[in-house]
Amino acid sequence: YSGQKLLEHKENDGELWAVAFSPDGRQIAVGGDGRSATILDATTGSELRTLRGHAWEVYGVAFSPDGKFLATGSRDQTVKIWDTATW
Repeated sequence: YSGQKLLEHKENDGELWAVAFSPDGRQIAVGGDGRSATILDATTGSELRTLRGHAWEVYGVAFSPDGKFLATGSRDQTVKIWDTATW
C-alpha cells in the first residue's frame, strides 16, 4: 500500500455527501447536492450514469450485498431502490 491517490471526483452541483463501492469494486456511487446519484467507473473515474428522481440532496447511497440494487436516501424523506441491471 503506497497511500497514493488513485481517483478523484468533483461534485459539480455542490457538496458530496455519500460514497459507496459496488460489491465487485467496479463502480462507485456518489450522492450530493445535485438531487441525484452518480455512478462512476472505479478504475477510470468516468461517469457511467446519473440516477435522478430526488427532490433534495442525496445523503446516502448503499449497494445491496449482491450488487443487484442501489438504495439512495434523500433529504426529501424518500428512499429509492434502483435495479442495477436496468439502469
